[in-house]
Amino acid sequence: MARCLFQKVDAVTIPVPDLDAGLRFYRDGLGHRLRWRNDAIGQAALAMADSETEIVLSTELGYEPDWLVADVVQAVAVIVAAGGQVISEAADIPVGRVAVVLDPFGNTLVLVDLSKGLYVTDDAGNVTAVERHDER
Repeated sequence: MARCLFQKVDAVTIPVPDLDAGLRFYRDGLGHRLRWRNDAIGQAALAMADSETEIVLSTELGYEPDWLVADVVQAVAVIVAAGGQVISEAADIPVGRVAVVLDPFGNTLVLVDLSKGLYVTDDAGNVTAVERHDER
């Protein structure tokens, strides 16, 4: 049997008018711990209690699940071969690559790989760098 394409739900993105307002609700009100904040891209990630999946607050993106894949370019090719279509070609993001595709039923799938590494943060959760996988 072939290996599954989706490794896990990497994040669920939730649009907010501004990060501070989003953090007041999701962190302060609902109790989710801040993992990282990157004002340059208008995003902040919060931890979930029993999951590696992040809640990503965003001032730029809509509500969406992000699917972690090993390689975005390869995943796009597999989805297209299976009958899906490309909405947004693979593009670089600070931690890897992202692409947006549709399945044959019109569902949007956001594909993410962490090929560049993971965010490094200071004590306040502000992103200070990206740590490559081989540096850990």
